[in-house]
Amino acid sequence: MESTPTRIERDSLGSVEVPADALYGAHTVRAIANFAVSGVTMRERPVLIAALGAVKAAAARANAACGALPADVAEALVTAAREVAAGRHDAEFPIDVVHGGGGTAVNMNANEVVANRAGELLGGARGTYDRVHPNDHANRSQSTNDVYPTALALAVAQTGQGTAERLDALAAHPGVQRLGRTCLQDAVPMTIEETHLAQARAVERTAAALRRALDELLAVPLGATAIGTGIGAADGYAERVIGFLAEETGLPVRPAPDLFDALANLDGHIDVAAQLVRAALVVAKIGADLRLLSSGPHGGIAEVRLPAVQVGSSIMPGKVNPAIPELVMQLAVEARGALAIVEGAVALGELELNVFEPLIARHLLASLHDVGVGATLLAERCVAGLEWDLERVAAHVAHSLAGAVEDASRDGYVAAASARKRDQPT
Repeated sequence: MESTPTRIERDSLGSVEVPADALYGAHTVRAIANFAVSGVTMRERPVLIAALGAVKAAAARANAACGALPADVAEALVTAAREVAAGRHDAEFPIDVVHGGGGTAVNMNANEVVANRAGELLGGARGTYDRVHPNDHANRSQSTNDVYPTALALAVAQTGQGTAERLDALAAHPGVQRLGRTCLQDAVPMTIEETHLAQARAVERTAAALRRALDELLAVPLGATAIGTGIGAADGYAERVIGFLAEETGLPVRPAPDLFDALANLDGHIDVAAQLVRAALVVAKIGADLRLLSSGPHGGIAEVRLPAVQVGSSIMPGKVNPAIPELVMQLAVEARGALAIVEGAVALGELELNVFEPLIARHLLASLHDVGVGATLLAERCVAGLEWDLERVAAHVAHSLAGAVEDASRDGYVAAASARKRDQPT
């Protein structure tokens, strides 16, 4: 078997062999070996890669405006960073999402990719860094400590906005009266429309709460550099970079009101994770209710017929299960697990920095994505095609407690209960 051609790069720890055609460099190669744990790599979090690209583009523009980079180098960096933001170089991010070092490996991965690509645009060879250097140019006026939390906040905000939009897809349905139930026992009638409107309003309310939590993350610490002082950044950089970042992302980002706080405390991600759980539980309850109402078709409630989307048994022909409701119920459990992990990651922060953001990147981004997709599947492959068995609904409504409630309001509770007991079949 032929070996892959390599090039030799050197860093402060010594020489490293790097694949000859890679845009990444020595720091990334070391990280591949050091953090090969989960098998979930940055390539599987393209929204985070895109956010890093946007940060690098905004930083290069701000540095150019401050005179901290030569114009041609800045232009090449912006072009390269925008390519990263557009997803053109996702394959060049092979590092495990969860890694030690507070995101330094991923920031340097981005710096190496952007620097090598920018150098290439200026006529240089990959791995030479004579025109464009990962630290001196791609990372100018930056630290991992402000780049990574900013990129993570952007990635969570963008993913979460997509989740909220998917939640909006759960809509209301028209109505006939059906039997309401409490404690799984017959209660009084309500309309089918009221049932679905209540579900829709719950989804809308939780989606709105998720959006509010996401908005708080858009107060980003870019410009804080190492611990919040802005040390090492060019004069005027911090005042310019947030505006450029807003242009690169199209998001209403703004400076964090306290950069020291923004680096030391990540509690905003807890709120996002908690609101995601709230939304996921509402979606799961809708799924669970539909699952119960469709139980049967002969031995259960069987008022609802769900779309048949999956064969339900490997041994019982003709069986069809409520697979989509069961899917969203599981995703709600996953969201609760993500919340616990985010809480743990936030609690682990020490002094002026929290270096456990990679845990948030892995689990919160995944759960935001999964809950959002699950909501869409429930809307499109379950709710949109469900049918109410109106004959069955009417038969159940006939045995409601509405008459007993009216009797109680007229004759008193004790008399109505006695009459109800006499009327029960023995």
